[in-house]
Amino acid sequence: MTTPPSRHGADGSSEPVQELVQRASHQLTELVRAEMRLAQAELKEKGKRYGKGGGLFGGAGLTGFLTLQALVITAICALAVPLPAWSAALIVTAVLGLITAALALIGKKEVTRGGPPAPRQTVESVKSDVAEIKESARR
Repeated sequence: MTTPPSRHGADGSSEPVQELVQRASHQLTELVRAEMRLAQAELKEKGKRYGKGGGLFGGAGLTGFLTLQALVITAICALAVPLPAWSAALIVTAVLGLITAALALIGKKEVTRGGPPAPRQTVESVKSDVAEIKESARR
């Protein structure tokens, strides 16, 4: 009966190659699972923050919209003193249209610059793990 090929470990002991491969496979599987758990936890935390922030922005948007309506009515009434009411309303509408267009363009630019929300910590951790595995494989 022949003995399986062996490799000497760092402590001088012999381990069959099959056991080394099996252990490496198990460790790699555990590493991938750990990274997946980290990514899941990170995205869950980000999701909670985005949800809470989105709700608060929604409330602020509604309140701001109501405030803007009151301001528009005030501006129309103020301009209606020296001008006919229809021309006052037209002037206020045109100004609001210009403001809307400018905000939309600026918002589009910012969203484009923002990029996708990704689990950065997990990505960096995986990159580090891959680099370490490559280094270990070279040795």
